[in-house]
Amino acid sequence: MADPYHNNIYHQGDGDSYRTYGQGGQDSYGYQTDYPPQEEDAASDATEGHDEEDQMYEGEYQGIPHPDEVKAARRAARAKARTVADGVSDQEELAEQYEDIMEDCGHGKFQWTLFVVLGLALMADSVECFVVVLVLPSAEKDMCLSHAEKGMLGLIVFLGMMFGAFIWGGLADKVGRRKCLIIVLAMNCISAFFSSFAQGYGFFLFFRLFSGIGIGGSVPIVYSYFSEFLQMDKRGEHLSWLCMFWMMGGIYASFTAWGIIPRYGWGFSMGTEFQFHSWRVFVLVCALPAIAAFVGLMFMPESPRFLLENAKHDEAWMILKQVHDTNWRAKGEPERVFTVTQIKTPKTQEDEFIEIQTATGTAFQRWVVRTLTLTKLVMKNVLSLFGRDLRLATLLMAIIWFTMAFSFYGLSVWFPDMIKHLQHEEYESKLKVFHREKVEQFHFNFSLENQVHKEGEYINDKFINIEMKSVKFEDSLFVDCFFENIRSTETIFENCTIRSTVFYDTDLYEEKFIDCTFENVTFLHNKKGCHLDYEEENDVLVYLVSFLGCLAVLPGNIISALFMDKIGRIKIIGGSMLISAGCTFFLFLSFSQAAIIAWQCLFCGVSVAAWNGIQVITVELYPASKRATAFGVLNAICKLAAILGSSIFASFVGITKVIPILLSFGALVGGGVLALKLPETRKKVLL
Repeated sequence: MADPYHNNIYHQGDGDSYRTYGQGGQDSYGYQTDYPPQEEDAASDATEGHDEEDQMYEGEYQGIPHPDEVKAARRAARAKARTVADGVSDQEELAEQYEDIMEDCGHGKFQWTLFVVLGLALMADSVECFVVVLVLPSAEKDMCLSHAEKGMLGLIVFLGMMFGAFIWGGLADKVGRRKCLIIVLAMNCISAFFSSFAQGYGFFLFFRLFSGIGIGGSVPIVYSYFSEFLQMDKRGEHLSWLCMFWMMGGIYASFTAWGIIPRYGWGFSMGTEFQFHSWRVFVLVCALPAIAAFVGLMFMPESPRFLLENAKHDEAWMILKQVHDTNWRAKGEPERVFTVTQIKTPKTQEDEFIEIQTATGTAFQRWVVRTLTLTKLVMKNVLSLFGRDLRLATLLMAIIWFTMAFSFYGLSVWFPDMIKHLQHEEYESKLKVFHREKVEQFHFNFSLENQVHKEGEYINDKFINIEMKSVKFEDSLFVDCFFENIRSTETIFENCTIRSTVFYDTDLYEEKFIDCTFENVTFLHNKKGCHLDYEEENDVLVYLVSFLGCLAVLPGNIISALFMDKIGRIKIIGGSMLISAGCTFFLFLSFSQAAIIAWQCLFCGVSVAAWNGIQVITVELYPASKRATAFGVLNAICKLAAILGSSIFASFVGITKVIPILLSFGALVGGGVLALKLPETRKKVLL
């Protein structure tokens, strides 16, 4: 069987040579550096007047090994491991070679710049998860949403992100990380703009779905993209630092919602049909991280590892040289030369895209063939995750992703819903009941709130310029009454008799009159649409809970980043999930509003370490040709678990707290135990 890789030679100048992979030949891919070779006795201006032997490493007196010595020791250890192994595949040889190149390029300005750009893309994903939650109290009133519509709006984003993760993760392995990430960010920006102006529920739902499909692909691409610019000893720590941007996205969303949504004067209206309230301004502002990441990506290159996997050797070499020169110039060593001359790369892959000649068929036919071919290649890549070599790892990771997401997102919805339930119970405990009251010729010029009026009689009364909130009239009689400029919330008339009464400029519609009898009743100039109860729907507690929940993960993020490469991914994941499971039992101890907020912060702070470890090990378990695809499939499973968890946990609000606690505990324990069965990857090169 023909060797699928070219037998190229990888050279390092200045007498320090890497291991030779095979023998050079006419199929080698060689690169001419920008620097001409110097004669042996030649010296540059920078070194004139002294010899290399005279230079002293400043840490030598303290016994600190020189970085080059550390690098050489790591390479020797890897070479020894390859010698002990029965055989090394071509894929592993390429991975070792690429690791050596990244060590020469160093970690510096280029990686930190890419870190910020990709972090902003990760922020955009986080913000998308919070947008609907934060605007829903205002949007449901602005668009007259029913309970079913509110539930669908809350789930539609996760549904879109589930499909987006699967689609874009697969495409990123075939089309390119950078190109796909630019597209998903553009989709998010466009849909955010149109959804902020959408007046109807249907259009708003569609654009949020479209936004979710777009931004859902960012997480698989971001981690795959960034990991391929990191050397082995930096990978776990810096991928964990990247996870902090998800926390920053939540803080940004809750903080801006707190600052914008209650500012009612920031909106505008065009007649009665078009209303642009402050919550729509917030939806626009939430697109800023995606816009910033989109602009930043314009100046970033494609992943050279992806290019090498797709036999684009020249482009990969130029990008690696750019990384090398950028880092060493920033460190004050511009004289360092990128000495890679040849790279071992795959031959033309069997699954290359089918290109159609320009003269063949129409443009649409060529597009159809390319699309079908690309779909076939993506699905083939997905199925390969369940092949003999990857089946066990994929199954374990799918269960761990599912159990973690089921518990985390389920409790993330359950905590604030329980707070609202406790507030509602406290509110109902203050209910005022009026029985058989008789009111004649009275002018109601004050608001009515949290009241029940039974078997009352209202004769020749006026209800003008008032608000009715949570008011119920039951078995009551209204005669010769006048209602004007009434705004109502959760107000109903049940089994009432209404005679010779006028309703002028009110929002008391037919559905608010249940089994009522009308005699000579007039409705004039009824208010159209719904209205926002700003004071009620913008409770500061809504934003505070989100803000504190995000801020609480900061210690867990820092600890996991510092120890990810020291104690390993497996211990981080297993330990964090098992400790998080223990934290859920604190909910049995106290159940006040303050206690729920405290337990939420504790749970989020502990569980974030597991999230970071899961994302790091997902990147490291799979080879470059399947990395984004695998991450996309697993992230889609995560979003499916989020939908199921949030739906199931929410259904028990106000019924019992035992089942949600036991469900989360069981899922976390099961996932944590399985995580301990995963292979440790912290000392393995990225395949």
